[in-house]
Amino acid sequence: MTSTASAQPGIPLRRLGASGLAVPVVSLGLWQNFGDAGALETQRRIIVHAIEAGVVHIDLANNYGPPPGAAETVFGQVLARDLPGRRDELLISTKAGYRMWPGPYGEGGSRKYLLSSLDQSLARLGLDHVDIFYSHRYDPSTPLEETIGALATAVSSGRARYVGISSYSARRTREALDVADRLGVRLSVHQPSYSLLNRWIEDPDSSGESVLDVAAAAGLGVLAFSPLAQGMLTSKYLTGVPSESRAARGGSLPTSYLTPENRAAIAALAQIAADRGQSLAQMAVSWCLRDPIVSGVLVGARTTDQLDENLRAVERLDFTDAELAAIDECSVDGEINLWASRSSDL
Repeated sequence: MTSTASAQPGIPLRRLGASGLAVPVVSLGLWQNFGDAGALETQRRIIVHAIEAGVVHIDLANNYGPPPGAAETVFGQVLARDLPGRRDELLISTKAGYRMWPGPYGEGGSRKYLLSSLDQSLARLGLDHVDIFYSHRYDPSTPLEETIGALATAVSSGRARYVGISSYSARRTREALDVADRLGVRLSVHQPSYSLLNRWIEDPDSSGESVLDVAAAAGLGVLAFSPLAQGMLTSKYLTGVPSESRAARGGSLPTSYLTPENRAAIAALAQIAADRGQSLAQMAVSWCLRDPIVSGVLVGARTTDQLDENLRAVERLDFTDAELAAIDECSVDGEINLWASRSSDL
């Protein structure tokens, strides 16, 4: 459900599934560009600028940086220095699931790891609770009763107000919801990757249901991450691979993702966006929000200008049938789901 209120003028709010929580349709994720990745003053400026623009949801995870933990440390410093007394105006989320520290207890879905990680996250953030705590990935080596039970403890102990899951398949989402119901805890949100080049949450599994179908039936909010496909759905790669780009640096966006097929799709989508009076990045964000089951998207930013461009996507959330048909014709599965083998395919 779309709220009539706004976080600030121009930033609509949507209800997070069947919960009482409203979220801005565009939130700031601190996955890639925070920590040692750049100057602290630049990071501070982006965070404060986002919040003043109405982006009141800041999304983190224990391993965001670099190095792991650094993004939470930076945000905790900004919260204390620049936003004193404003904590309850903000929605702060974090996650645990991927590798965070050495040894057998530094990743996964065990009770020991999840709750130890949450305690460490709270210390870095300088908080006594987060608003949303996620199981960052499905862990096949841990019973779901234990993983979801740890989320229940996070709520009952006051360390989290809401809990959710991230990158779970439709099957695992159904299972997690069933376990949560037996344990008496409400899962409020699913955070999957989703973009014009990565539409896996629309695909039905063997039961005939997709992640979006399961979420809609259960009243589970959806907050989509990587709507720009790690920058592929921008003008950056239309003519090559810039030396300063994420793809050139390697890591989470390998150049192998920039196949001729993907680049042709990106170029065609850029033309549709131009015809709509939007940049490709703006249309990519708007498109993810075309379905009201998607409560919001998470975007990253290296500069305030980049953030402002993405925020202007909210000015054009409508699509004609002809535009959607044209988009479907050139929106391909780019085989860029970085999280598939580690969670959503399990």
